[in-house]
Amino acid sequence: MIADMAFRSLAQDLTLLNSLGIRLVLVHGIRPQIEERLKIRNIKSRYKNGLRITDELALRCVKEAAGIVRVEIESVMSMGISNSSMAGARMRIASGNFVVAKPLGVIDGTDFCHTGEVRRIDEQAIREKLDQHNVVMISPIGYSPTGEVFNLNAEMLATSVATAINADKLILMMETDGLKIGGSEKLSQLTTQEAGDLLRRQTVLPMEIERHLKAAISACESGVDRVHLIHRKIEGVLLLELFSREGIGTLVSLTPYDILRDATISDVDGVMELIHPLECEGVLVERKRENMEIEIEKFSVIERDGLILGCAALHMFPEQKMAELACLALRPDYRGGGGGERLLYHIEAKAKAMGLEQLFVLTTQASHWFRERGFETRDTQGLPIKKQMIYNSRRNAKVLIKKLSAKNEGRAVRTD
Repeated sequence: MIADMAFRSLAQDLTLLNSLGIRLVLVHGIRPQIEERLKIRNIKSRYKNGLRITDELALRCVKEAAGIVRVEIESVMSMGISNSSMAGARMRIASGNFVVAKPLGVIDGTDFCHTGEVRRIDEQAIREKLDQHNVVMISPIGYSPTGEVFNLNAEMLATSVATAINADKLILMMETDGLKIGGSEKLSQLTTQEAGDLLRRQTVLPMEIERHLKAAISACESGVDRVHLIHRKIEGVLLLELFSREGIGTLVSLTPYDILRDATISDVDGVMELIHPLECEGVLVERKRENMEIEIEKFSVIERDGLILGCAALHMFPEQKMAELACLALRPDYRGGGGGERLLYHIEAKAKAMGLEQLFVLTTQASHWFRERGFETRDTQGLPIKKQMIYNSRRNAKVLIKKLSAKNEGRAVRTD
């Protein structure tokens, strides 16, 4: 990690965050450096269940690696941000014996020797350093009250530290671009339940992903609000993840980050702001504010931190057992992450719960998107009579209809 240019970019991000008053604790790993030292000594690494078995020779390599990596990190992070107004900015870095550890012991007949686990984090000492505007750096090393040294798993150590100091966020840096399973798109968000299901469902996961997912689940269940899994080699990755609305990695949280709920009168301004650009482009029919205030209870919205990211409306035609999906809209920076599908399936579920059998939509530009999700193109004669009477032939919107059959029951709704 510290040997490539990506870490220099990361160090600049950390310097900037520190200058903004953000309190930082950096827990670093040493796995590659340990492997390098074992290889020089012609010693083969031994693992069990993803954990290193740290015998006396391996422990010597652990100590060497920890010392060298700590010095290298301090060196790079002392450089400040070059070619900027913050050139020469320095961070004060504090490290110490913040971690009390105990031996992992013998598990299933395997003695893990000097591999340990966290017994206690000296959170008061860490807080004191943070209060003094230091960046706290912690190596994956723990000490027992009797003076023994233990090799610790960096991801689980970071989890223990984040939990002990009640951190708002835990950021885990990986060698992969967020969380991808097979050839699928990156998962931008997961709840802890979904992450756990993923671990149980995927019999063969890359070891790195498995480690980070387990750490993320543990952190969230222990009180950390949000855990971010990000690719460390992307330039500016920390700033992109923390200060862009969609982020760049995978967010894990105990509950869905984006809330899908029924709209209320207080959402009128947010929905109007969301759909106005689409009305100007002719994608959506223009809606007056007074009509929106009357119909707002027909809307469902996706909200994040008080901002409306998406909306959709359900208009019912019970005589024909039909419903209309109307005004499906998403913020431009929220598209492509599954929000549209989430709203669609939510509206479908509401229509089925009311005993309706068909869902139709009128669209000028998204017919393929709806066809890919089970809608079929029809002519206007397939619409309810009341809708036929007000159909705008000049707009010439395409009519698509989907049967709400029982086989669609139970469709999993993703939270991304």
